[in-house]
Amino acid sequence: MMTRADEEFADYIAARLPSLRWLAFLLCQDWHRADDLAQSAAVKAYRHWSKASSADNTDAYVNAIVVREFLHERRSAWARRVSLTQLPEIAVSEADHDRSLDLQAAVAALPPRQRAILVLRYYCDQNIYQTADALGCTPGTIKSQTAKALDTLRRVLGPAAGSEITSESVPAASAAAADGGAVHA
Repeated sequence: MMTRADEEFADYIAARLPSLRWLAFLLCQDWHRADDLAQSAAVKAYRHWSKASSADNTDAYVNAIVVREFLHERRSAWARRVSLTQLPEIAVSEADHDRSLDLQAAVAALPPRQRAILVLRYYCDQNIYQTADALGCTPGTIKSQTAKALDTLRRVLGPAAGSEITSESVPAASAAAADGGAVHA
């Protein structure tokens, strides 16, 4: 027999699993790993459901679990032994498909922590302090790592595209990718 907390958790996960899976995909760039990350995060969220459900923002709490699972996986020996280089095929309805793919590849090439910061800041729309809390670091670290990540994207994408990369263009690219993200592996 399910308790009220179990039912509450089941309803929450049923509603949020697609967005957790998409968040995981943005971090790891692989649908199979994204499924694993979302599942691991759901298990951890279930174990700590009383704390998660009583948090000010349950979504932010669970998103932080996904990000921490991603970073933990990147630190494990498995991630150092196995390298997946095939990028997923994502249909994007944007006019400049090549530019979107270039941006996606550039974001995928960022170090995991910088990618996590960009995803939390611009896709999950978290402020500096929420991102710092989710990653267990200082707001200054978030600011400097965000600046480094955006600078790297500008450098990789070249002078013509680099001048157009601002903190406002990253969420637009994420939204465009999200619109085309309906095709899942």
